[in-house]
Amino acid sequence: MAGLAVARQEADQDTLETLRADLDRIDAEFLRALGARVAVCRNIAQYKREHGVPMMQPHRIGVVQQRAARFAEANGLDQAFMKQLYDLIIGETCRIEDLIIGAGIDGSAA
Repeated sequence: MAGLAVARQEADQDTLETLRADLDRIDAEFLRALGARVAVCRNIAQYKREHGVPMMQPHRIGVVQQRAARFAEANGLDQAFMKQLYDLIIGETCRIEDLIIGAGIDGSAA
């Protein structure tokens, strides 16, 4: 019986390691996607600076927040969590846009 318990524990550990590897891969994809999102926001800031468009676009933030809320609802996530997550992401991209628009830089060091 002891051998069976050890084998089951090893199989469970292998399963856990496989699941953690899946999570690590997804985290890497998430961070790449976040980096790509920030890069696009830098391009938007450059466009806004060159064309005199104000940094703050409240209607656009509302669109993004509504899309995130729909995603949360469709995927069984807490909408308050999703709002907080997007508040953080939007806050950081607004900070970067402010730097680029205000200083006339490309924002690559931000």
